[in-house]
This record gives sequence, C-alpha cells and structure tokens, in this order.
Amino acid sequence: MRQKGFTLLEVMVAMLVLSIGLLGLAGLMASSLRNNHSAYYRSQATWLAYDVMDRMRTNRPNAAGYVVGIPGASAAGGLAGADVADWKAMIANALPEGDGEVAINAAGEVTVGIQWNDARGTGGDAAQKFTVRSRL
Repeated sequence: MRQKGFTLLEVMVAMLVLSIGLLGLAGLMASSLRNNHSAYYRSQATWLAYDVMDRMRTNRPNAAGYVVGIPGASAAGGLAGADVADWKAMIANALPEGDGEVAINAAGEVTVGIQWNDARGTGGDAAQKFTVRSRL
C-alpha cells in the first residue's frame, strides 16, 4: 500500500508540536521584555546617581547642601538646592515611584541612593534600590 502525502493524524501532531513551540517562544519574549525593562530602570538609576555626584563635584565647596533624604527636599538654597530639586524631579520622571537620597559622612564619603518600584520587571510590588559611594 502506497501513501501519498500526510494523514490527518500526522498533520494534527505536527500542528501540536508547532503550537507548543510557539507558546514557548511567546513566553520567552514576555520574560525578555520584563527583564529588559528592569535593566532599563537600573541603568537610569545608575545614570542619575552619577549625575548628582558630578553636580556635587562641580560645586564642591557647597557639597553639604546636597544632603537630602527620602522623602525630602534640600534645605540649602542657591545652586545646591536647585540641583537637588532638579535631580529629584528627574528621578520622579525617569523611575516609577522613584526618589533619591544623598548623605555625607565625617570622612567626606558621599553615599547616593536611588529607589524605585520595579513591579513590572519582577512581577510583583518590588522596591529596588541602587546605592553608590564615592569621595568628592
């Protein structure tokens, strides 16, 4: 007995295998999108942390004016206060529920922390924090 072409059963099995493969690919794409978005937020936080460090370096004599908490605003006036207000606004625009803090210890070491909600990247309500320390 000679067969000409596929039987209906063979076609259905091939469609099943193909559909399972396509569903797996769709899941991989969704996971990739979540991870990519999370990485984007982390790179924005890194850039924003180094931005305020650079602002402090250019205004070194008034570095203490950049000290600010979460939540909070700088009590300093002048360039330092304007820089902190601008920096906090950039964080709020770039990161969901984003906020930042700056602290300086007695040894002159500056700690910059930025926090945000990475619920889209982690699949739940997950607060993330990026911290960098440096000397001016």
